Amino acid sequence: MNFFKNFTAMFVREFKGYNARKLQKDVLAGVTVAAVALPLALAFGVSSGASAAAGLVTAIVAGVVIGSLSGASFQISGPTGAMTAILVSLVARYGMQGVFIACALSGVLLILAGILKLGDLVSFIPLPVITGFTSGIAVIIALGQVNNLTGLVSEGTETLERIASYFTLAQSVNFYALGLGLAVIVFMALYPKKWSAVVPGSLAAIVLATAANAAFAFPVENVGEIPKTLLLSERLTFANLDLGRVSELVMPAVSIAALGMIESLLCGASAGRMKGERLNATAELTAQGIGNLLLPFFGGVPATAAIARTSVAVKAGGQTRLTSVVHSAVLLLSMFALSGVMKKIPLCALAGVLMVTAWRMNELHVVKDIFKKRIASAMAQFCITMACTVVFDLTVAIVIGVLFSVLTFVVKVSQVDISVSGIVPEKLPEGCASTPDHDDTAVVYVSGPLYFGSVRRLEDCLTGLNGKRRVILSMRGVPLADLSAVQAVTELCKAMRESGIEVYFTSLQPNVEQMLEKCGLKHAVGAERFYWSTDQAIRSMAE
Repeated sequence: MNFFKNFTAMFVREFKGYNARKLQKDVLAGVTVAAVALPLALAFGVSSGASAAAGLVTAIVAGVVIGSLSGASFQISGPTGAMTAILVSLVARYGMQGVFIACALSGVLLILAGILKLGDLVSFIPLPVITGFTSGIAVIIALGQVNNLTGLVSEGTETLERIASYFTLAQSVNFYALGLGLAVIVFMALYPKKWSAVVPGSLAAIVLATAANAAFAFPVENVGEIPKTLLLSERLTFANLDLGRVSELVMPAVSIAALGMIESLLCGASAGRMKGERLNATAELTAQGIGNLLLPFFGGVPATAAIARTSVAVKAGGQTRLTSVVHSAVLLLSMFALSGVMKKIPLCALAGVLMVTAWRMNELHVVKDIFKKRIASAMAQFCITMACTVVFDLTVAIVIGVLFSVLTFVVKVSQVDISVSGIVPEKLPEGCASTPDHDDTAVVYVSGPLYFGSVRRLEDCLTGLNGKRRVILSMRGVPLADLSAVQAVTELCKAMRESGIEVYFTSLQPNVEQMLEKCGLKHAVGAERFYWSTDQAIRSMAE
């Protein structure tokens, strides 16, 4: 109920003052985005292990459904390279029907994530982890295009297995395919950026490669038939829904949902800064969930918000979510009007487009910045996440990257600093004269969290104070203390008292003092030995 209420309010705000001029901008931006999306949709459909038609249907349905319900006016959703990296192994392992079920399950999970307002969790993923994840996906995409680019065949479902199979299978390179694919890569690399505003480089490259293939009839594989329908022959239906497979597809569904959430929200945050509009994460996740729940019934593959298409929409002047709907309408017209041409597109040309896309999705300036600053923890987070993304499941890579980041953060913040000094007469508070007893007093300054991992250092320090009759523990710099540490300090204070050493506590933060009282340390030492400041404790000793 809240979703519809919030969406209605967001919709009214977005279209307030909408006029013909804004509609014109939405239409022009939609056409521009479609020009970018068309070759990518075909390429991602093929590279996922499905078909070019599946990629096109995904872009069309996602553009209408997810775009209309999105948490912002600018999001353009469809098949993406990151999702392709997951799907290529899932298709090989479970077949398209398994992927359809996993996609529908991921839609349910995304809707639940929206209801539970889990969108903020993405903000807890560190930048080096996200960058490593993106670079790892880029590597997987590039490796996944080797077959179409070279005409080689690989075996296995995992990245390393497929790489190894190139060296074990007896086969030869199709140099026609390789030459055409490399020509597309070079063309896109040299294509002037200013021309991209009129005709995207990827679209121009595909058009030229298809024309060359038609003229010279190269012995290369083409996209194949593009059906003129949104309901593909291979799709999920209630008749072929195998509920017995649901349990084995839960983890793939979690992977798809996790990637969809991460990519969509990061896209929204990035494009939101470009447009000066904040993304509603709850609405976005719900929209992504509804879209992915419906897509399998059309024969589409999982979709997420795509930063490449979204940024084009913003830069092209898109005003509202109608830009996404117009982009879908243009793609639908292309399906009916250009299917005869699209079926002749060489797969090696699409592979070249994806090779360039993989290179460009690497945030090289961020990677350079991480290594330029030479922060060991950040470099390790990047490398570990990237390696795990290539070798393992993408969700596992994110989990490992985040856990490693948490571990390094805990190690950093848990370091406790301890310094010991005597009482300096010149620094005594006014009215407090120096006494011989002050020579037997040590002031121990503690800074940092006092917990089971750091209390050992404090124990070693206090047991090493030989010849002192009084010890003042100044704990202003201790933000927190746990049960294990307080228990250890309590036992240590008891042992010191039995040895004739008096222990005083000063400058405790309220939550730390409350913890000491709950754990019985304040009672064991005596409440009279707790002071607001070190000066107050020294003055009390002199009285």
